[in-house]
Amino acid sequence: MLRSLYTGVSGMTANTLSLDVIGNNIANSNTVGFKSGRVTFNEMLTQTIRSASRPVSGGLGGTNPQQIGLGTRVGSIDTNFNQGNFQTTGKKTDLAIQGSGFFMLSDGNSRTYTRAGVFGLDSANFLVSPSTGLKVQGVMADASGVLPDGPI
Repeated sequence: MLRSLYTGVSGMTANTLSLDVIGNNIANSNTVGFKSGRVTFNEMLTQTIRSASRPVSGGLGGTNPQQIGLGTRVGSIDTNFNQGNFQTTGKKTDLAIQGSGFFMLSDGNSRTYTRAGVFGLDSANFLVSPSTGLKVQGVMADASGVLPDGPI
């Protein structure tokens, strides 16, 4: 009896976390650059009631073991990096990435990465993230659109 209650509680706990992830996905559905999450579940343990048997020559085939699951847990919360939809903003400094990749931002000491392409110009005409003030990193293409080799 206690085992069945624990199994049920572990399932409810894991599903509560799954609902939290779904709620976060809904709350951020209009957030620029947001990538949704998904929950995967794993079985915690199983208790073997009866072992497997091998086939008997000239008789019946083998039998599978009989096992009772003892609950579930959240295996992982994965981020969905599939391509999202593009949206025209009318602002020339707003950018989008098609395919895989991230924008690299820096404060001069450390780097961060984002897929949110909401940018603006600072007083020195550097392309920056208005929410953090971090500068967008990259290399400038030449007049024909060719990117040179070298440091960022």
